[in-house]
Amino acid sequence: MDKEIKKVAVITKVNSAEAEGAARRIIGILCSREIETYSIVPFGIDGCVLVSPDELRNLNLDLLMAVGGDGTTLRSFNLIPCETPLFSINVGGHRGILSEATIDSIEESLSAILAKDYVCESHLRIQATIDDNITTRPVLNEIVCARQNLTRTPVFSIQLMNDEISQRMDGIIISTPTGSTGHSLSIGGSVLHEDLECLTLVPIASVNRMPQLVVPIQQINIRCSHDLSLILDGQEVFDIIAGHLIKITRHISDARFVRLRKRGLRQLRKLGF
Repeated sequence: MDKEIKKVAVITKVNSAEAEGAARRIIGILCSREIETYSIVPFGIDGCVLVSPDELRNLNLDLLMAVGGDGTTLRSFNLIPCETPLFSINVGGHRGILSEATIDSIEESLSAILAKDYVCESHLRIQATIDDNITTRPVLNEIVCARQNLTRTPVFSIQLMNDEISQRMDGIIISTPTGSTGHSLSIGGSVLHEDLECLTLVPIASVNRMPQLVVPIQQINIRCSHDLSLILDGQEVFDIIAGHLIKITRHISDARFVRLRKRGLRQLRKLGF
């Protein structure tokens, strides 16, 4: 990439002394390079401008830095315009699957980025529309449809690719390739390369042992015979009344990650293989 970095915002994991310490190091380096730097309320530090999430969305940023775990990275993508690239540093997180760097490589990573020695990757996102009335925010990892009543096993009707599947099960996960290492993997889903243009449908406790499906990115319609919860990236929940229609489609804009080097199977390395 040849874009010069002039304006950067830093989003920090809340209630993490380790992440706050790393963010202070990052902000100090950026300010020493005379880069216009912003931080999100309530984490302020001398040398940077403190802004609210709403103000952040209106800034013409060259880069956003997420300091924390995968949850911080997912949250950060919802606070910036779609075209803003994001660099994730795993500090205080668990596996940090989405991250590119750790606390031990902060100085080295910043030097590479400021020297324009990096690449940008685009990762597809999805969204849900409920009864043509409510459209959710973009989702990077997965949308989980899960039953609410634990004493009843509902029937899910899934329409895709001019076909329909009806199955009695506890729920279903619709995952992007990026999210294939998340909730989907925890119940036996496959790991998909992040560059693939597809979705996975992973059933949760299917009575008839419905297989996992890998499908092209086309609209998926879901109805459930009982009330369910619609969970977005494990961070936001919608209550859906039985029989209401959920449409899942590709979001118009992809998420953009800053990577220091291109790796073929970076997810496997993150998982410890």
